[in-house]
Amino acid sequence: MEKRTKTQYSFETKKEIVDRHLAGETAMELAAEFHLSSKFLVESWTRAWRKGGDEALMPKPKGRPKGSAPKPPLSEEEKLRLENKRLLAKVAYLEKLRDLRDQGHR
Repeated sequence: MEKRTKTQYSFETKKEIVDRHLAGETAMELAAEFHLSSKFLVESWTRAWRKGGDEALMPKPKGRPKGSAPKPPLSEEEKLRLENKRLLAKVAYLEKLRDLRDQGHR
């Protein structure tokens, strides 16, 4: 069996199809003319264009966004500083909770 790959269409092709669909041509006719997998592709591009304009038809960047690479491991001292900060916040929260209970709030 041959593995199917998604065909990517240029912005210009998508825009032409959407413009013609908005001008009155049916999604089925356009799908047949441009050898699309189904009329629903034409309809989804048209909906996307109505919602987001030309930007919605532009190709999306592939892969992870820049800056999403894993961070280098923290040193032992940095780990301890973060844990200390977390524990101080926890103690402050619990003290505030205790003070509210002492004042009669539940």
